[in-house]
Order: sequence, then C-alpha cells, then structure tokens
Amino acid sequence: MNNKFQKFVWLNNFGLNYLLIFLLLGLFLSWIGLGWVLNSFLILVALIFIAPMIVLWRIRWWLQRDLVENKCPVCSYRFTGFNKTEGRCPNCGEPLKIEEGHFYRVIPPDTIDIDAVEVSVNQLED
Repeated sequence: MNNKFQKFVWLNNFGLNYLLIFLLLGLFLSWIGLGWVLNSFLILVALIFIAPMIVLWRIRWWLQRDLVENKCPVCSYRFTGFNKTEGRCPNCGEPLKIEEGHFYRVIPPDTIDIDAVEVSVNQLED
C-alpha cells in the first residue's frame, strides 16, 4: 500500500516540477529582457488550441448554410444536397436543380410542361 502512495505523490510532483520550471524560466526571460520569447511561445500555443476550434466552427457554419434537405418534386423522396448545384434524385434518377433551399426539376430547352386535365366523355346516341 505504501508503494502506491509514493507513485501518486511522484505523479503530482512530476507535473508541479514542470510548472515551476516553466514559471522560473519565464521570470528569468522577463528579467533579462527576453520576455517577448515567452510571449510568442504562449501566443503560438494559444493558436494551436484555438485555430482548430475556429476552423471547425467555420465548417459547421458553411455546411448549415449550403446543405439543403428537401423532397424530390417527382417521387417525394427526402434527401440532402448542396445549394446552387445540380444533381439527380437517388431514388428515381430525375435531374434536379437545387436553389434557395428547394429542389426543382431540370427541364430541357424547347420542352413545354403541361398539367393533364381529366375530361368527362358524354356519349351521343343515334
């Protein structure tokens, strides 16, 4: 039991020694006029930790702005695509254009798009 306690104390002193050495080195550099070395090192360490967080935040913001989730206008299959691009529906293969958060069918030029109307038939008897 006594052996485990000594390892615990050694681990605590291990981290404390490095902290004290770093503090004394910083005080010494400031005393002789080289405090800028310590400041630049601290700024570099801060950038190493802060830069990835800023990059991840920026990527998340970009994805929220450019990803669109909607239904295909032909088969009503819900999927995700990038805004201001063209693609195909993964379910029915219909070419789609993604604009302003919605999916639109890509209609080839010289195509007239019509809606069918049901007409009732009356038979005339002779």
